[in-house]
Amino acid sequence: MKLTTPYYIIHERKLLRNLEKIKYVRDVSGAKSVLALKCFAAWSVFGLMREYMDGATSSSLYEARLAHDEFGKETHVYSVGFSSGDIDSIKPYADKIIFNSVSQLMRFRRRVSPAKIGLRVNPGVSYSHFDLADPARRQSRLGVTDKNSLMDALPLISGVMFHFNCENDDFGSLSASLDHIAAEFGPALERVEWVSLGGGIAFTKPGYPLRRFCAKIEEFGSLFGVQVYLEPGESAITGSAELVTKVVDIVHNEIDIAIVDASTEAHMLDVLVYQDPASITGAGAGSYLYTIAGRSCLAGDVFATCGFKSPLRVGQTIRIANAAGYTMVKKNWFNGLQMPSIVVRRLDGSLDLVRSFGYEDYKGSL
Repeated sequence: MKLTTPYYIIHERKLLRNLEKIKYVRDVSGAKSVLALKCFAAWSVFGLMREYMDGATSSSLYEARLAHDEFGKETHVYSVGFSSGDIDSIKPYADKIIFNSVSQLMRFRRRVSPAKIGLRVNPGVSYSHFDLADPARRQSRLGVTDKNSLMDALPLISGVMFHFNCENDDFGSLSASLDHIAAEFGPALERVEWVSLGGGIAFTKPGYPLRRFCAKIEEFGSLFGVQVYLEPGESAITGSAELVTKVVDIVHNEIDIAIVDASTEAHMLDVLVYQDPASITGAGAGSYLYTIAGRSCLAGDVFATCGFKSPLRVGQTIRIANAAGYTMVKKNWFNGLQMPSIVVRRLDGSLDLVRSFGYEDYKGSL
């Protein structure tokens, strides 16, 4: 199959490596995993993912409907703020509805039956490399902070959610946080049926102490007699996809700059938001140094600066790694740039062009 750049390509074999670790965690620790659609919602690979995961968790009506219709297993729904219309629309799709505040719980709890009801709790501890993504940052709006309010609400709920991690690959930090939660919220945890520990735990990363992680999760669940849920997003799909581009021009301004037919602003927004350089497949310690830049009009549209073993040329393919999490769900039509197609390399090696985009898609979005 001849593919035209730019395109995202998801490799099912690489995806499977993460899914097998997720299944291992469930088998050993008893924790169930629901895919965080806010990170990854490419439903063309849900057929594979549902074999290893227990469902999906959503942050909006559209995500909830996608989880229900395409993942087809347990569907959790959380929102920082539901509207009245949201509740009526989401109800047919949700198995669990998690409220962000006691006020939302009191306003809507009678309208969501038969879904199980949960409440998000801010434990006051967190792990994040970025203040922007820190759930327990100062004056955070994310979750209940008052223990008395939580205890008063317990008769109305069946579970709680603690989402307190972002890209946490430090098992020691996670273990200490769970100990803190157990000590501070034990009386509440003893009275609920399930606990979600949220996402942001990098337990599928190579070298992560998976056995110790499983033992800690099993210990936590057994201590309170609760069903533990994890919400893997990035950890479910890490390393499984690339954004494939081509060099359209090379310019020089103190350094050689290779301009590719894609954009951070439009196609890998987190690179721009967090100023965390993209990983360029095959680049490294080569002596030919280039800045890989996007072709939008944004001056700071830069993927990374890295070395190559040989000079780049116009028309050469540049593959940008880790292009699954927080990429396809955030892509946009900035500058009217060509939207990357979505391609899947299936387990049998075949290529499946799932979706391509054209002018009518751009026009229709406006």
